[in-house]
Amino acid sequence: MIIELKLCSLNASRVVCTTSLHHATSPSMLSCSNPHVRSTISVVLIEAGDLAKIREWAPQEGLFSNRVSSITNASQTFLEGIGAWQHVDESRTMPMEEMQVWDGLSDARITYTASELGFLHHNRPQMARLTENLNLQRALLRYLSSLPEVRLFDNTKVSNIAREGGGSPLVNLSTGRVLRARLLVGADGHNSPVRSYAHIDSYGWSYPTHAVVATLTHAPRPLLQNRTAYQRFLPTGPIAFLPLSPTTSSLVWSTRPALARVLSRDVEGAVLARMVNAAFRLPETSLRYLHQVLTDAAENASAATPAQIEEEIAFRERAHAIPPTSPLSSLAGPTSAGLPPEDAELYPPLVTGVQSGTAASFPLRYSHADAYVGARTVLVGDAAHTVHPLAGQGLNMGLMDVAALAGCVADAVRAGGDIGAYTALAPYARARYLENHKLLSAVDKLHKLYASTAAPLVWARSVGLEVVNELDAVKAALMMSAGADSVSVDRERDRVWGSADPLVWGAVAKGVEGLAGAVGAAAMLGQVVKGAVGNGIQGLLRDAAEQRRV
Repeated sequence: MIIELKLCSLNASRVVCTTSLHHATSPSMLSCSNPHVRSTISVVLIEAGDLAKIREWAPQEGLFSNRVSSITNASQTFLEGIGAWQHVDESRTMPMEEMQVWDGLSDARITYTASELGFLHHNRPQMARLTENLNLQRALLRYLSSLPEVRLFDNTKVSNIAREGGGSPLVNLSTGRVLRARLLVGADGHNSPVRSYAHIDSYGWSYPTHAVVATLTHAPRPLLQNRTAYQRFLPTGPIAFLPLSPTTSSLVWSTRPALARVLSRDVEGAVLARMVNAAFRLPETSLRYLHQVLTDAAENASAATPAQIEEEIAFRERAHAIPPTSPLSSLAGPTSAGLPPEDAELYPPLVTGVQSGTAASFPLRYSHADAYVGARTVLVGDAAHTVHPLAGQGLNMGLMDVAALAGCVADAVRAGGDIGAYTALAPYARARYLENHKLLSAVDKLHKLYASTAAPLVWARSVGLEVVNELDAVKAALMMSAGADSVSVDRERDRVWGSADPLVWGAVAKGVEGLAGAVGAAAMLGQVVKGAVGNGIQGLLRDAAEQRRV
């Protein structure tokens, strides 16, 4: 269960913060890591649910939760800086050292490799680290328990929020307690009561897709470590395969609601396992046929059996002349020499099963608040924005919101100012609104771009991927925008602690980062199609890549 710490407010002598353990650590955490701030304020977190299950979470070895987050290097640096990461069970995390991303129609591919692009974390190649949400939530609760300035009220609901005559929010709790606030911070989800109280509107839409999540099991890969993430863009939505352990990976599959219902209700997981293997390998025309088989059976109040699906897949592979020893075969095994098929590293390992009870689905949407700051209120995380999961950036966006907001709170405290004043909070909105808007827009356009089956557009995006795949500087810039490096959080940490050395990697690459403003190569395609990446610019970008390697 995803736990949200619902509201945050500030008493005359007390800070009451709202945050979500799923989307962000507390806005107060970074501030409370600063000794001067810790001696000045205290924090109350209010949670409607019971957090005992998270505190006592003791997972069985080899079993993993189905809700997983990709923690970028910037986010991990932030969590390490506040002292929360030390409570994470790292044996249940997996570094992502490579990404394989390709077009489901044209098979145009882009490969991100941390070592080649120069992305390191503690001198080890890493673009992100995968972990269960429960692992991170438990770590944050353990960290909070070490802070005497922080009080956590769980099993406590917010009855309503009113405005005092002087303008301060009054948070009425189900226990009868009333908290008078100087600052109310909302990280209370998409349907944010704090946002409603502040009279801040938001805009957005629901996508015609649902996300299917599950924990997948597979055999260890001979000669290969399970540290590569795979994502294939299909017209119905992207499917992603995220490593958790040598024999376990997490699935996030965005697809049509009817198919999502069928796949998530597969109790045994045998059909889902076969469909995942096919979704990464079969041509899109055959996948469309298989999807129709599943949804037609469901409409007729029946269900396709694993044997039927396997027979259909085998027939489609024969029709496409896919030999059993090919890495494109969902039924492939080791070669006679006991080695994986040639080019096996281009595709995820074959799924052998789905962990019981982990298949689930949920709707997807885009939203962005009109403003982040109201009268003694501020929004972070999902209360401010929701994003399609194809880039895995929802949690990371929330964490960067928190880092920026904490810096503003710390600055106001050091200056003896009012932390709830608009002038104290305006730098947070300036720092985060445009950055979040660029990322939200890029991910939204990426989703729509790959949903198209129009031949000219398929050709254009495929050419773009092939071009970008040859330019390390462009790929580095795209990953920088996605938080693979820790520059942004280092700079924010400088404001609070004054300790980190900034990384400068050249004006050309920074220009590309600004042009991209995204997490996927497709954000560059419009410029690629217009001819912006010509021979001269390619030379400049290669020069930038060399500067980054120096």
